[in-house]
Amino acid sequence: MLTVGDKLPEFTVPSQQGVDALPNGETLSHDAFSGKWKILFWWPKDFTFVCPTEILGYNELAQDFADRDAVLIGASTDTDFVHFAWRKSDERLAACNFPWLADNKQELARALGVLHKDAGVALRATFIIDPENTIQHVTVNGLDVGRNPQETLRVLDALQTDELCPCNWNQGEEVLKPAA
Repeated sequence: MLTVGDKLPEFTVPSQQGVDALPNGETLSHDAFSGKWKILFWWPKDFTFVCPTEILGYNELAQDFADRDAVLIGASTDTDFVHFAWRKSDERLAACNFPWLADNKQELARALGVLHKDAGVALRATFIIDPENTIQHVTVNGLDVGRNPQETLRVLDALQTDELCPCNWNQGEEVLKPAA
C-alpha cells in the first residue's frame, strides 16, 4: 500500500457528480485540483449500509474542508452508472456535491494498495494528499467499520500547521515548541 511520502500515482478514472444527467464519459485525473489539498476516501460498494454514513459524514464537513483549501473526492470500484443510480435513489446522497471516482477496472485501488484481496472491492481507505500530490496521511479500516470524517479534518488541520502537534491536538491549540 502507498503511504506517507509516496506520490499519488498517475491516473484517469471515470467520475460521476450530481444527478442532473446520466454519466457521459466524464473522468478525473491525478492532476485535477492542482494546488489543492485532496481528501480521497474509498468505500467498498454502493447500495450498502455503512458507506452512506461515511459519505454523508464527509459531505457535512465539505465546507470545512473547502475552507482549508481541500477538495473531497469519493471513490469505489463501482461504475459511474451505479454511482448515478445510488445518488438518484437517495436525496441525501444526491446533495453530495463532490466527485465520485468509478474505478470499476480497479486500477487505481490496486495502485494505491487498497483493494481487498478476497472481496475484490476497496477497503475503507482515506488519503490526505498535499497540493504537490504527495500523500501526507493514510488510514485504512476493514469493510465493516466506518471512519470518522471529523478526525480527517483534525489531521488535515495539523498537517497544515507544519508544526509539531501533540496527541489529540485541535485547531487553535498550542503546538509543541522544542526547547532551543
